[in-house]
Amino acid sequence: MNDRAVKIAYMLAIIGGAVLWQATAMISGKAEAWDASSYWTVTYPLSIILTGWLGYQFPEKPWRWGFSVLFGQAGMMILSNSDYSLLPLGVILFGLLALPAAGLAQITAKLRLSSQKQ
Repeated sequence: MNDRAVKIAYMLAIIGGAVLWQATAMISGKAEAWDASSYWTVTYPLSIILTGWLGYQFPEKPWRWGFSVLFGQAGMMILSNSDYSLLPLGVILFGLLALPAAGLAQITAKLRLSSQKQ
């Protein structure tokens, strides 16, 4: 994968995560998107689907897309929040939430690579 493709993938992941976070916060009226039930039922699953798609489209080191999408969400949380007292806990939670996303990206990347070998 060339440098341009990597930059595009990172951009899609980070901006995609940020947009999902901000849209959920705005629609729900919550300061932090994960305070809304729709984050857990819609936004987080969409985040995982986004990382799966990125893993398929950009299969080199696909685990990084899961962390990038959730990093985008963490960035939006930091930018839109004035209370940073729970920030360390939030960063840890984002890291944990990124694990299933990174796992799906790994799976979809392997599917793509195996289909290209045939």
